[in-house]
Amino acid sequence: MTDHDRLFKELISTFFIEFLELFLPQVASTIDKESIRFLPQEYFADLTSGEDKIIDLLAEVNQAGQTKGFLIHIEAQSYTEAELARRIFFYFARLYQKYLKPVYPIVVFSFDEPKREEPHSHQVDFPDLKVLEFNFASIQLNRLNWRDFIKQQNPVAAALMAKMQFSPEERPIVKAECLRLLTTLRLNPAKTRLISGFVDTYLRLNSQEEQRFEEEIGKLEEPQKGGVMEIVTSWGERAERSLVVRLLNRRVGQLPDAELQRVENLSIERLEALGEALLDFSSLSDLKKWLSDNSG
Repeated sequence: MTDHDRLFKELISTFFIEFLELFLPQVASTIDKESIRFLPQEYFADLTSGEDKIIDLLAEVNQAGQTKGFLIHIEAQSYTEAELARRIFFYFARLYQKYLKPVYPIVVFSFDEPKREEPHSHQVDFPDLKVLEFNFASIQLNRLNWRDFIKQQNPVAAALMAKMQFSPEERPIVKAECLRLLTTLRLNPAKTRLISGFVDTYLRLNSQEEQRFEEEIGKLEEPQKGGVMEIVTSWGERAERSLVVRLLNRRVGQLPDAELQRVENLSIERLEALGEALLDFSSLSDLKKWLSDNSG
């Protein structure tokens, strides 16, 4: 099962200001970037469902040139929910009460269906009195056209185009464009892996689509073509490494951190050799001996 909440939280927390610059530039322009501080997870008891709810992402920021701070609360919503607006208001009220600071609420809708516009306000009113009108910023990805983001020099665009609006026939093209944009950003390897892994998670292609994907890569000019090919090659290596680790866990038990790290650091050639050798392993000591004999 895909852990949607974890993937989106990791993406947005890593590229927090870029996320705001892409979707809420007027908010991003007011923030002192050096002041951003992510707060611990907040747990709230949902009295209507009887379940504990965890706020996805909460950041404290200062306005540029001022000491006055406010909170930015972001929820990643991977499914449609009838009373979501009410729940976001409950979060807002509790955060406002706890921190006594203004709260800017944002919801990122990441599901594919339905494509209708999701409610983004909660009201309480009477014929003679409007008691409450609560609004939050809504970013509904399946209502955004991916082509509108192709030229955005932004890592969040490179990732989230994979969840935007496109036809089934465009899937291989979108994947190629996500990676093309990624290669132009010159991110460090860890951030590149984060975005490329996000794209690959949400745009898994069948064999026919893979052929079209390769054709799209072939149309690219250097150095973008070489950069995309390097990312695609790394996907295969990571998949192979993950498979070897899973097989080792089944053969010799859960790997200790030290041995796991040594396996992660193996070259692809030695990883392939380990994939063959592990069939003869019966205990962790067999793996340790193999790693000692094949180190360096």
